[in-house]
Amino acid sequence: MQNQRLYFLDWLRIGAFFLLVLYHTGMYYVTWDWHVKTPHPSDAIEPLMLLSSPWRMCLLFLIGGAAAAFLLDKLGGKGLAKERSKRLLIPLIFGMFFIVPPQSYFEVVSDVAYQGSYVDFMQLYVRAYHGFCDHNGCLDLPTWNHLWFLPYLWIYTLLLAAIGSRRVQVMGNWLLRHLQGWKLFVLPVAFLAAGRILLLPHWPHTHNLTSDWHNHAMSLPFFLLGAAMARQAEFWQRLENARFAALGFFLASWASLIFFYATGDTYKDWLPLARTVYAFCQWSGIVAVCGFGHRHLNFDSAKRRYLTQAVFPVYILHQTLIVCLAMGLRAAGLAPVTEGALIVVLTFAISFGVFEMVRRVPLLQPLFGLAKSSATTTETPLSVKLSAKSSTFRET
Repeated sequence: MQNQRLYFLDWLRIGAFFLLVLYHTGMYYVTWDWHVKTPHPSDAIEPLMLLSSPWRMCLLFLIGGAAAAFLLDKLGGKGLAKERSKRLLIPLIFGMFFIVPPQSYFEVVSDVAYQGSYVDFMQLYVRAYHGFCDHNGCLDLPTWNHLWFLPYLWIYTLLLAAIGSRRVQVMGNWLLRHLQGWKLFVLPVAFLAAGRILLLPHWPHTHNLTSDWHNHAMSLPFFLLGAAMARQAEFWQRLENARFAALGFFLASWASLIFFYATGDTYKDWLPLARTVYAFCQWSGIVAVCGFGHRHLNFDSAKRRYLTQAVFPVYILHQTLIVCLAMGLRAAGLAPVTEGALIVVLTFAISFGVFEMVRRVPLLQPLFGLAKSSATTTETPLSVKLSAKSSTFRET
């Protein structure tokens, strides 16, 4: 027997959340639709954006499932539901009314030339005004924007609490028997491709929870996979063993996606193939990231303990900071590379500054998803012992 710890999932969560800062900064500059846009959007960095967009959010749901499974073992179903409701819903409600609104304000200023002040806008925001409309439709207020991850994670956690620890273990054993050899790649890719082909055309991603069925069909399975495999050390070892093959598959499928997009509308004749390639890119990216993470990041340090606490406040704050900084810097006429780098640096600096303040003020900690003991206790549910035998923007 060999004791292992899932420190590597903490490191991957840290990296994935920090990638969000880079990705959402990039969304200001690319041609894809977003809340606010640079006056001169370009497709120059879109291939780089596609390096993470297929798998990044799926990875976060997988890690969220693993963390919830450990808490389920520790607290039971009712305890898990209570703990996660407090840690997710309080920041969500706070964020919707105090963090997110500047994004919507600058969006209506940019898109529909709104002339009112921010105070005037907030009076409309809290009254659920739906009169801000353009060719893309009307803006729903209030909104959770980038915080959509929190209600989805909460709903999935309640489902996991209802399933129970024993059934999760049975599910993990079943998956472990089937996800090996060629099936480790073929079965998940077939599942993801079927979802993209059958569901995505009818339910594009809206993040509105109630009619986001392709997103649920993708995010919930990854959450349940993380929960089921959390204590299956052999599964993570399989991903490590397959890491180089997965990296090769990922790069090949990523290059194929770039080719599909470069052909313009003509690639729509091959849309089922393109969506299958996207699914292959998605799953091989997950395998590669987890495999290399398991190999090289399965260690503890003071940095891990600090950053594990910091990533949630950074996540809550980052997109509003990006939007506000982008709009504030627009008049300076900086080159996009300089402006983008400045936005990233200032977003991290301000986010960590706020985190340092919040972690020292107990009344503020629940608003940013921090436990009241976070200033002194930083251990997370992912960092627990296992016993084992020795052996993700643009949618296609």
